[in-house]
Order: sequence, then structure tokens, then C-alpha cells
Amino acid sequence: MANNFNQRTTRKEKPEFEQKLLGVDRVVRVVAGGRRFSFRAVMVIGDRNGRVGVGVAKGPDVSQAVEKAVADAKKSMIKIKITNGTIKHEVDAKYGAARVVLKSAKIGKGLVAGGAVRIICELVGIENLTGKIVSRSSNKLNNARATLKALEKLV
Repeated sequence: MANNFNQRTTRKEKPEFEQKLLGVDRVVRVVAGGRRFSFRAVMVIGDRNGRVGVGVAKGPDVSQAVEKAVADAKKSMIKIKITNGTIKHEVDAKYGAARVVLKSAKIGKGLVAGGAVRIICELVGIENLTGKIVSRSSNKLNNARATLKALEKLV
């Protein structure tokens, strides 16, 4: 019997979007019998070519929560125009208690931003930008949504 193991080629297709996990939290729902635990995942997906989305979902385990969050992120995709690796003009946005300011930067400056702002700008394909989370909000989800709101203003 000949072994055809080496002849088989298993080629993985390149996924349509790159994914980054912004955060996973264990959440609790109290019911009559006690506590029910589940996980909440926040995912950011983008194609590094002007499209990005943020999704949030809960599931009984982390992998299911991540899958659902990716599906949610695909539904909330936005398209922005990038010129010379940066944005056209300064924008700011507020979501909940989170406030974000994004400024265009010269070629070669790089991506100067932190937290959720940096992840979203990387996945959308922006190479030169200065970003700042102005509020004291440590909520990654609200910071991500404020960043998306700011990027939507560029359209």
C-alpha cells in the first residue's frame, strides 16, 4: 500500500480580513439557581485597505464568543479613504465617556497611538497618524467605537 500523505497538499487560503482580539471578559448572570458564567469578546477586523469593523458578542466559551464577535464585526464594517498612508484632516469623536482625537502625520512618522486606536488604525491600513485617547476612559470597547466614529467622519 502506497502512502499518499506527502502527495496531498493542504493549502490554507488567506483569510479575507485580519483579526485582532481587543478584549475578553468573563460576565455573570445571576439566576434563581446561582450564577451563570459566559464570556464577552471584542474583536476588530480589517483588510489594511480602508475597511475595518468592531464586533462584540457573548458565548458560553471564548472560542464561540470570538466567532460571534467576528460575524458582528463584518456587519458593522466601514470604508474610509486613505491618502498617502494617512488621513486627510484632524478628526475627533466621542462615544460614551470615551473621546478620541486623530491627526494626520507626515510620511515616515509612523503610527503614534495607543490601545484600541492603534489596533484599529493598523487594521484599516493607516501608516502615519497621531492618535490620542483624550478621556480617562479605560473601556476598550468605547475607545474602539469612538475611533470608528472619528474615522466615519472622514468619508
